[in-house]
Amino acid sequence: MTKQKIFEGAATALVTPLTETGVDYEAFGRLIDWQIEAGIDGLVIAGTTGEGSTLSDEEHREVLKFAVEKAAGRVPMIAGTGSNDTAYAIDLTKYACELDYDAMLVVTPYYNKATQNGLVAMYNAIADASTKPLILYNVPSRTGCSIEPATYVKLMAHENIAAIKEANGDISKIVKTMSLIGDGLDLYSGNDDQIIPILSVGGSGVISVLSNLMPKETSEMCHLFFEGKVKEAAALQLKLLPLVNALFSEVNPIPVKAAMAAMGYGKNILRLPLTPMEEAHEAVLLDEMRKLALI
Repeated sequence: MTKQKIFEGAATALVTPLTETGVDYEAFGRLIDWQIEAGIDGLVIAGTTGEGSTLSDEEHREVLKFAVEKAAGRVPMIAGTGSNDTAYAIDLTKYACELDYDAMLVVTPYYNKATQNGLVAMYNAIADASTKPLILYNVPSRTGCSIEPATYVKLMAHENIAAIKEANGDISKIVKTMSLIGDGLDLYSGNDDQIIPILSVGGSGVISVLSNLMPKETSEMCHLFFEGKVKEAAALQLKLLPLVNALFSEVNPIPVKAAMAAMGYGKNILRLPLTPMEEAHEAVLLDEMRKLALI
């Protein structure tokens, strides 16, 4: 069963610029426009990188509404609507459907976790409530909960479950998943250091932190691969690896928030328990950005 592709290439897991008292919508609007003008293939709003977990419910809804209206149909828009409270995830998903988002990014439940049967039940419940496709987000290093390859086979039977953002870091496990699901689900890399390896086993692109800084180049990496220019794509992956490593030298989105502030997109403000980047790590990050003429 082949489902409609949500996007192909690079979608930015966009930061949410913050002030001391709320969301910096001026910076957020400029960031959305710049991303689209630079040629990004899609935008993810209020996900992990967008600090969705520490936005209030009112802020989360306002951010989703603002972003989709600002994008105005120029690129596919994906709403972060996952939660460890399934009822709340369903509520947010319904709201994002009303806003006409193209898809939902739904993370596995964190803290309370789930069995594989629980994941199937949860995702089917959210998919039943949605009028738009879901991207299942597997990031066990953050949630303590992993979707197993065989579980994807069960989940792909639902018409509204369309894709995977896979950030388990285990290429062998991802290869096994692809061998089982065929074309039943699209696969997106959730790790910027594994874009080309994941494309090589049939991936459709990446949901990227790197592309906050380099939307054009991250998209180009994917499209070079799709055009058969594998060596050029791999060379770009390797060239940008030092920057990627700096962007993950502390927990995401701490470094990328510092990077975007240095580029003029809002202040370097995060919400507790996240705190600004340590000086030594920030110095390395800014040095890598200077090498690439980003600042």
